[in-house]
Amino acid sequence: MFERDGIYQIYVQAMQEDGVGALYKKYEELKRKLEGQGYFDSSHKQKIPQMPKVIGVLTSQTGAVIRDIINVSTRRNPHVRIRLLPVPVQGQDAAPKIAEGIAYMNQHKLADVLILARGGGSLEDLWPFNEEVVADAIYQSHIPIISAVGHETDFTIADFTADLRAPTPSAAAELAVPDIYELKQKIRRISK
Repeated sequence: MFERDGIYQIYVQAMQEDGVGALYKKYEELKRKLEGQGYFDSSHKQKIPQMPKVIGVLTSQTGAVIRDIINVSTRRNPHVRIRLLPVPVQGQDAAPKIAEGIAYMNQHKLADVLILARGGGSLEDLWPFNEEVVADAIYQSHIPIISAVGHETDFTIADFTADLRAPTPSAAAELAVPDIYELKQKIRRISK
């Protein structure tokens, strides 16, 4: 420190990004690895069923996400069943619990399509959806999966691995559940 002017002089020999920078680097490395292994290939994507009877939802049991999915789904088709498997969607234990939930739904054939959902947040908040264990569970799922994690601008490894990406949880419900009233109108027009 130079006392007369109050100026600091710092000599830097090395610098490394901290926080989000390190996470983003880890994200990009895993993304490249899984892309190289074919996890994101369109040939591996399953079709979303046109008339699912049971929608499996893996998300937190409290909060706006599950309410939005239920509201949109039942408005579009009041006969569709929603089967919620509550999982933590944030924190250190979330990724293995999400992967276990996907495996459980598959093992017991509990749904025709799965929605993996979480509201928005920071890269740290969404991190469980960027873990390899979750990507593996999605890739191995026999039940088609719609990923609806974060906001429209958020992209996670789960989004790339899933059979379909929705920009929001509400949009996932729209993609999973056909509008039965619209279908009835089409049938009426065709039968005339």
